[in-house]
Amino acid sequence: PYPPPSPPALRRCRARLLGSAPPMSALPPGADIKRALENSPETNIEDELPDGPPQPRPKSYLLLSILACFCPAYPVNIVAFVFAVMALNSYNQGDIEGSKRLGRNALWVAVASIIIGLVVIGIYCVVHFTTVSTVLLVPMHFSVHRPQNKKLKIIRTIH
Repeated sequence: PYPPPSPPALRRCRARLLGSAPPMSALPPGADIKRALENSPETNIEDELPDGPPQPRPKSYLLLSILACFCPAYPVNIVAFVFAVMALNSYNQGDIEGSKRLGRNALWVAVASIIIGLVVIGIYCVVHFTTVSTVLLVPMHFSVHRPQNKKLKIIRTIH
């Protein structure tokens, strides 16, 4: 099915197998690979390097937003946590200004969540203790009546 290889092709194959011929990917004489790759866009990374020293990471307020998650203001404190995680991701992608903006948003939302949680806890305590205290202030007396040949009957009277 295939034509037999020509004698020069056979000689090249034998030379490669025996190691006396250069490999097929060998460059022609006079080719300078370094100079050819210097102007290649894949190897030119000078544009990607930062101009100055690396900037410090802006605050993301992740710990504050995690602590705010313990307050009973659930939709708000989850938003603060999401902003804090987005601030970290933004910094990791190199967007310093976006990281600062998202960190500030995380701070304000976490503070609002803590304030809302404290207000909810305060309202709950006021309602709970004022309702329970009025019930406890009512004096109750128990008396036992024992009719003849009948079971004990406990009567509660309020004075």
